[in-house]
Amino acid sequence: MMRNIDRLADHAQGLGVSLRPHLKTAKSVDVARRLLPAGDGPATVSTLAEAETFSTAGVRDILYAVGIAPQKLPRVVALRASGCDLSVILDNVVQAEEVAKASREAGVPIPVLIEIDCDGHRGGLRPDDPLLINIGRILHQGGAELRGVMTHAGESYTVVGNEAHAKFAEIERAAAVDAAKALRAADLPCPVVSVGSTPTAHAARDLTGVTELRAGVYVFFDLVMAGIGVCQKEDIALSVLTTVIGHQTDRDWTMVDAGWMAMSRDRGTADQAVDQGYGVVCDEAGTILPDLILSSANQEHGIITRRSGATSPMPDLPVGTRLRILPNHACATAAQHSHFTVIPAEPYSALIEWPRFGGW
Repeated sequence: MMRNIDRLADHAQGLGVSLRPHLKTAKSVDVARRLLPAGDGPATVSTLAEAETFSTAGVRDILYAVGIAPQKLPRVVALRASGCDLSVILDNVVQAEEVAKASREAGVPIPVLIEIDCDGHRGGLRPDDPLLINIGRILHQGGAELRGVMTHAGESYTVVGNEAHAKFAEIERAAAVDAAKALRAADLPCPVVSVGSTPTAHAARDLTGVTELRAGVYVFFDLVMAGIGVCQKEDIALSVLTTVIGHQTDRDWTMVDAGWMAMSRDRGTADQAVDQGYGVVCDEAGTILPDLILSSANQEHGIITRRSGATSPMPDLPVGTRLRILPNHACATAAQHSHFTVIPAEPYSALIEWPRFGGW
């Protein structure tokens, strides 16, 4: 985990931008303390529960990177009143009017980043959409604080390799920078230009005009990231410890006590070149066992088999054998558990328990 954290921190520094890690994957104060050397941020979150928890722990510079719902604005105002510099994102007039209204009523401007659509993946405005300027004026003239623009190259998850991710990184950069230029040309402020996804953050080569970089799952990595070439399987820092509980020898099945409740229902590798089922199987020490996957899962039962086309025999895995399963999607798998059992970097040190939380 620490190697993964240091890798992206060094890359961001080399590109001359600040790094705003996304805390949604870990949802753990202990992990946040390793991610944020300054202690108080900057950080990104995906729920207001995360913002509230991390703010209480001392993280004071937070971007809530999901489009704001009007009903959540009282919590935003309360967080800001507590001393947290929380900013929100939006991409439409209704949201902008509600944020401006809440800012006037609170007597405190709520900072906003306008979401930019760089690749048609999800929400946001195109950089040349006239609504961008309209929304900027509603915020700037209506009592809110127009802090800047942000974008997320979600389509980068659909391509493989550093070259392909670098192209998306440039598409992401150009969209955000063009939007910032449009706002400034309309005499509107745009101090922050924020971009990021784990694939593009690692592949970016030039971030001219960008002020900050965001990424989240890189802390642990997972099989989806390995499948598109952002990392190696050996970089995956998160696994689920499970135990062999039986066999169906005529089917070459090994049964374990980790099903989809332990791994999550996420089958993110199903559309990749190599389908990893519900996860890749390792021995207890974390060494990958060739061609073994958790091929199917019930609520609390998992079935380990050889992947399709494997020629090696099924290894001997007696009842009681402990195994580790590498997850498809670290965020989804971590969400199934109340804590992380941490292996310290120092050899032979005792295991550590780090709590994690959920909710909205």
